[in-house]
Amino acid sequence: MAFRAALKGWRLPALIAAILLAAGAAWFQFRQTPPVENRRADAARMMNELMTGKTPVGGPFTLADPDGRRTSLSDFQGKLVLLYFGYTFCPDVCPTDLLAIGQAIRSLGAGGEEVQPLFVTLDPGRDTREVLRAYAGSFHPRFVSLSGTEDEIRRVATSYKVFYEKVTPPGVNTYLIDHSAYVFLLDREGRFITLFPPGTPHERMASMVREQLSSPHRDAARK
Repeated sequence: MAFRAALKGWRLPALIAAILLAAGAAWFQFRQTPPVENRRADAARMMNELMTGKTPVGGPFTLADPDGRRTSLSDFQGKLVLLYFGYTFCPDVCPTDLLAIGQAIRSLGAGGEEVQPLFVTLDPGRDTREVLRAYAGSFHPRFVSLSGTEDEIRRVATSYKVFYEKVTPPGVNTYLIDHSAYVFLLDREGRFITLFPPGTPHERMASMVREQLSSPHRDAARK
């Protein structure tokens, strides 16, 4: 229900396009490797939970920044958050979406200061502190990169219904990571508002964020 309510700000054609993009993203995740029924079932279940809003999305978490400091979602309370899960060796979708996040924040002008971009790596083995420090910041200087143990990252990703798995396509001598590629918009208290499918133009992203920036804080609305 929360997800459906959040989508009221989208026009119907935009919503249809978003769902089609999400379906296309699911196809992208599987095109590089032979189909595996368990993997398909897990991905389909997570996508269904995300799209129907039948289960909560997200929640508090704590991971480490490139300096090793434990950083919690609550540290950014008072700001909207654009949250993305990916990895630095990603050949296409991650840099495209991270670039869109950076462009969206810049297009908001002074309002962009009220938006915090977060990047959570799904590949802690290769995404070292040094790599993370340089990577996300190249898309926007205020990007905060976060990492942790395999178990910590798995718990956070699962809470956001993000499916990911290491795969080694034929003819490739290193692994890639098939993963859900969504940009999550969180409110000023860290609660899930909506998501942007992969490839969402930065103008559309900025438009939705701008609407949230102009809305009164939920706490203030209660008074």
